[in-house]
Order: sequence, then structure tokens, then C-alpha cells
Amino acid sequence: MIRKAWTGTLLGSLLLAACGEPPLPVQKFEGFAQGTTYHISYWSPQAVDGTQLAAEVEKTFADLDKLLSNYRPDSVIEQFNANQTVESQAIDPQIVSLVKIAQSVSQLSSGCYDLTIKPLFDLWGFQGDQLNIPDQATIDAALANVGMNKLLLADDNHMMKTLPNVRVDLSSIAQGYSVGKISQLLEQMGVVNYMVEIGGELKALGHKPDGKAWRIAVEKPLPGERTMHKVVTMPKETPMAVMTSGTYRHYFDVKGQRYSHILDARSGRPVTHDLVAVSVFHDDPTVADAWSTALLCLGQEEGMKLADAEKLQAMFIQQQGTEFVESKTRALTTSTLVTIN
Repeated sequence: MIRKAWTGTLLGSLLLAACGEPPLPVQKFEGFAQGTTYHISYWSPQAVDGTQLAAEVEKTFADLDKLLSNYRPDSVIEQFNANQTVESQAIDPQIVSLVKIAQSVSQLSSGCYDLTIKPLFDLWGFQGDQLNIPDQATIDAALANVGMNKLLLADDNHMMKTLPNVRVDLSSIAQGYSVGKISQLLEQMGVVNYMVEIGGELKALGHKPDGKAWRIAVEKPLPGERTMHKVVTMPKETPMAVMTSGTYRHYFDVKGQRYSHILDARSGRPVTHDLVAVSVFHDDPTVADAWSTALLCLGQEEGMKLADAEKLQAMFIQQQGTEFVESKTRALTTSTLVTIN
């Protein structure tokens, strides 16, 4: 399974209600994949074999799981991790493409975002859902094998480690990539009006049968609750992905202290700032997924400054006491594509 270790799920159910009877029905199917649920809604004026489409979606999920999952030892990425060598290893080009995106985001975030954080994630107990609070010496030992500069790309089919114990965790980018792959499959089968959601991460294209835009609900970042915070109206003429990272879905509370699963790769410790959720709007769900985690890792001040510099469309939510404070980047505030109410 690909289980999104770094990100929280903020996007709620699809809002598909329309006035009157639509000229064509919206087809829907759902299932369980990557340690979470998925929901797909689509319609097409041309005939589409729904049974075949659902079967192809399941096959794509199975292929992605075998490639990217950090929770099965026979996956391509886990075989790479287990091979304790600094020699170049043959690797699937899809993984290389993900690493290239991550390298860019990691560099721009000053190393806060990092795919080689797996030793730290395991150290703190998030892999096994059992908190372990390590001492500084243990953290330092784990940090010795963390850093995107310890992961080298020889070409589009080969990757290598500079240290044999470097391990890669793709969960902060794999779900966005999966959303993109399922969306691509729909388009290949002739569907150009759809909404694909995996564990709250989402991409939409086109519009509803009555010509109205797809709309989604963004959840309020409250642990144990699913209440609507905002409604997002998606663009009808261009694809748009919405990827959200949050600190409130996977955490430990111990003696009044909250330990978030969002780890700063620079310090090796969970983040402690008041930024609890970041949603990124982008036409590429893979890019949006990486950025949502990076911005959340950086916190409000650093994250907003970087997002504005990179002209990212992003919404930040801070928790100050019992209140939630929302802010948007300049690109989102001036966007003519996305409407948030």
C-alpha cells in the first residue's frame, strides 16, 4: 500500500448537486487503494464502458503499488532501499521523474522537504503508529543518512545512493502522482469531464453535465471531525489539482505535547509551528503534492514567502487557540481560475 505518511486529508466529499435533472448522468465508482479510499466521478457524451474503466483503474492502482509503496518489501522503491550499495541501480523512470520534482522542491525549501526522511519517520514511530521520542544523539545518527544530496540520478533509468543506508520515502509525492495517473487513464479512454479523488487529494477536468463547474468541499482542520471549511469551484476549461497537507490527521499527544508526523528534515524533529494545513492548486497534482508538504513543513512565514516567490496558488490555515486563521498567496488571491467561498 502507498499510505500518505506526510500529508493530512482535507478535501471532503464531492459537491455534485445541481438544479433540475442533468441531461446526462454522472457516473461514479469508488474503492479502496493505497491505504485509503478513492472516488471517481465522470460523464461523457460518448459511450464509455464503465466496467472496463473500473477494471483499468484497479490495475493502475496495483501497478503503482508495486512501484511506489513503502509498505511492501517487494515494491521497486523498497528493493532500492534494501539494497545497501553505493553502486548505480536500475530504477523505473517514473521514480526518477518523481525524484527530479522532489529535488527541486527540496532545494527551494532549504531542505525542509526531503524524500530521504524515511529513517527519521521510522525513528519517531510513525511507521508503526507507536511514538518513540529519541534523544539528540539518536536523531543525529539518523540525520547522517538524510539529505537529497545523498540521492543521485545517473540517467532516466538509474539512481544511486552516496551512503548505503539512505532510504527513500515517496509517500509525500506518490498520491499526487497516482491522482495524475488515474486522470491520464480516464482521458486515454475518452473521458474529459471527471473528478478523481484519492484520500482527499483531487484533480478535476471539464464540468458537470449541465455545464456547471465541479465543486469540492475543503474540510476544517480538526482532529476526529469532518466539517466543511470552504467550497472550491474548479475551472471548467483547464485541469486543476488540489493537494492538501495537514498536521492534524497523524500525530501523537503525550503529556500535553503534540508530535506531528510532519518532520523537518533539517532538524530531524516534528514541526512545532501553528500552521496546520496547506492546500496547493496546480495543474500538475504531483507538483502540488510535493509543494503542499514543503510549505507546511516551513510554517506560515517561510512558507508564504516562498510560495509567493514561486507564484504558487496556495491557501494556508493556522490554528491560534480555538480559531483558524486563513491566508492566501498573491497568485491565489488574484486567480481567475479558482473560486473559494
